[in-house]
Amino acid sequence: MRRLLESKQYTSEDYRQLLEHNGITCSMSRKGNCWDNAVVESFFSSLKMEFVYERSFQTHEEARRALFEYIEAWYNRRRRHSALGYVSPEQYERDVSTRRAAA
Repeated sequence: MRRLLESKQYTSEDYRQLLEHNGITCSMSRKGNCWDNAVVESFFSSLKMEFVYERSFQTHEEARRALFEYIEAWYNRRRRHSALGYVSPEQYERDVSTRRAAA
Protein backbone atom coordinates (compact mmCIF):
# COMPACT_ATOMS: atom_id res chain seq x y z
CA MET A 1 0.00 0.00 0.00
CA ARG A 2 2.80 2.44 0.86
CA ARG A 3 4.29 2.04 -2.62
CA LEU A 4 0.89 2.75 -4.17
CA LEU A 5 0.44 5.89 -2.09
CA GLU A 6 3.88 7.15 -3.01
CA SER A 7 3.43 6.56 -6.72
CA LYS A 8 -0.19 7.59 -7.35
CA GLN A 9 -2.34 10.64 -6.83
CA TYR A 10 -5.08 10.38 -4.22
CA THR A 11 -7.67 10.74 -6.96
CA SER A 12 -6.35 7.83 -9.04
CA GLU A 13 -8.54 4.84 -9.83
CA ASP A 14 -6.03 2.46 -8.18
CA TYR A 15 -6.15 4.47 -4.97
CA ARG A 16 -9.96 4.58 -4.92
CA GLN A 17 -10.14 0.84 -5.55
CA LEU A 18 -7.69 0.17 -2.73
CA LEU A 19 -9.80 2.22 -0.34
CA GLU A 20 -13.00 0.48 -1.45
CA HIS A 21 -11.37 -2.95 -1.11
CA ASN A 22 -10.46 -2.12 2.49
CA GLY A 23 -13.87 -0.68 3.36
CA ILE A 24 -12.63 2.91 3.55
CA THR A 25 -14.79 5.79 2.38
CA CYS A 26 -12.80 8.46 0.62
CA SER A 27 -13.78 12.00 1.51
CA MET A 28 -12.50 14.42 -1.07
CA SER A 29 -14.05 17.54 -2.42
CA ARG A 30 -13.25 19.55 -5.50
CA LYS A 31 -9.78 20.92 -6.07
CA GLY A 32 -8.87 23.81 -3.80
CA ASN A 33 -11.56 23.09 -1.20
CA CYS A 34 -9.79 22.59 2.12
CA TRP A 35 -12.87 22.28 4.34
CA ASP A 36 -13.08 18.48 4.29
CA ASN A 37 -10.14 18.17 6.67
CA ALA A 38 -10.62 21.33 8.74
CA VAL A 39 -11.86 19.56 11.87
CA VAL A 40 -9.17 16.87 11.88
CA GLU A 41 -6.47 19.41 11.05
CA SER A 42 -7.62 21.48 14.03
CA PHE A 43 -7.51 18.40 16.26
CA PHE A 44 -3.97 17.49 15.23
CA SER A 45 -2.84 21.08 15.70
CA SER A 46 -4.27 21.11 19.23
CA LEU A 47 -2.79 17.68 19.94
CA LYS A 48 0.67 18.83 18.92
CA MET A 49 0.59 22.20 20.66
CA GLU A 50 -1.13 21.10 23.88
CA PHE A 51 0.31 17.64 24.29
CA VAL A 52 3.07 16.32 22.02
CA TYR A 53 5.46 19.29 22.07
CA GLU A 54 5.23 19.53 25.87
CA ARG A 55 6.39 15.96 26.61
CA SER A 56 8.85 13.24 25.85
CA PHE A 57 8.19 9.55 26.36
CA GLN A 58 10.48 6.70 27.30
CA THR A 59 8.41 3.97 25.66
CA HIS A 60 5.73 3.53 23.03
CA GLU A 61 3.38 2.22 25.74
CA GLU A 62 3.93 5.32 27.87
CA ALA A 63 3.09 7.53 24.87
CA ARG A 64 0.02 5.43 24.02
CA ARG A 65 -1.38 5.67 27.55
CA ALA A 66 -0.70 9.40 27.82
CA LEU A 67 -2.30 10.01 24.44
CA PHE A 68 -5.38 8.03 25.45
CA GLU A 69 -5.62 10.08 28.65
CA TYR A 70 -5.27 13.36 26.73
CA ILE A 71 -7.99 12.46 24.23
CA GLU A 72 -10.47 10.69 26.50
CA ALA A 73 -10.08 12.60 29.77
CA TRP A 74 -9.18 16.08 28.53
CA TYR A 75 -9.95 16.72 24.86
CA ASN A 76 -13.34 14.96 24.70
CA ARG A 77 -14.61 15.64 28.22
CA ARG A 78 -13.32 19.02 29.36
CA ARG A 79 -11.74 20.98 26.51
CA ARG A 80 -14.10 23.55 25.02
CA HIS A 81 -14.37 23.72 21.25
CA SER A 82 -15.32 26.85 19.35
CA ALA A 83 -16.91 24.78 16.57
CA LEU A 84 -19.26 23.26 19.16
CA GLY A 85 -20.39 26.51 20.76
CA TYR A 86 -17.60 26.46 23.37
CA VAL A 87 -18.65 23.21 25.04
CA SER A 88 -16.75 19.93 25.19
CA PRO A 89 -17.52 17.18 22.66
CA GLU A 90 -19.01 15.10 25.47
CA GLN A 91 -21.33 17.95 26.52
CA TYR A 92 -22.25 18.61 22.92
CA GLU A 93 -23.24 14.96 22.43
CA ARG A 94 -25.32 15.03 25.62
CA ASP A 95 -27.07 18.20 24.44
CA VAL A 96 -27.82 16.69 21.03
CA SER A 97 -29.16 13.50 22.63
CA THR A 98 -31.36 15.51 24.99
CA ARG A 99 -32.77 17.58 22.11
CA ARG A 100 -33.47 14.44 20.08
CA ALA A 101 -35.20 12.76 23.00
CA ALA A 102 -37.37 15.84 23.54
CA ALA A 103 -38.42 16.01 19.88
